[in-house]
Amino acid sequence: MKSFALSILTTTIIFFTLGCGGDASAPAANGNEPKPKSMLAGEPDPMQDKGVGPITSVELGATVDEAMAEKGKNIYAKMCTACHKPTEKFIGPAPKGVLERRSPEWVMNMILNPEVMIKENAIAKKLLMEFNGSPMANQHLTQEEARAVLEYFRTL
Repeated sequence: MKSFALSILTTTIIFFTLGCGGDASAPAANGNEPKPKSMLAGEPDPMQDKGVGPITSVELGATVDEAMAEKGKNIYAKMCTACHKPTEKFIGPAPKGVLERRSPEWVMNMILNPEVMIKENAIAKKLLMEFNGSPMANQHLTQEEARAVLEYFRTL
């Protein structure tokens, strides 16, 4: 009788252990799917990467500066729309949500210093390949203009 009870207990433990492990690639039962890994092992966190260029720090206000964003929207419309659509992939990436993927410093350095970014920054190199080798054109914006464009991106 002891061996039968021990067999039942062992079988129960095995079923609970296997049943609770779950499939890591399957969605969680509570609807919270596991988030895809956005970085390969050894890659730096893209939100910590400030890029290569003159911008080392950007302070974003708690709210969008509407006047600055409007100026940035006008600059973007004039200088950027040949290659970038605000909300969809085109010749270059869409800026919508860029501040959820990149640091503000990286974005401004990419706007101000695209040639060096493409040569020296790992993320910029990957984007160049993702967008069929189409490099970002340097529009020779000032830091103030680039900051206005960044503020516009916050509104998308």
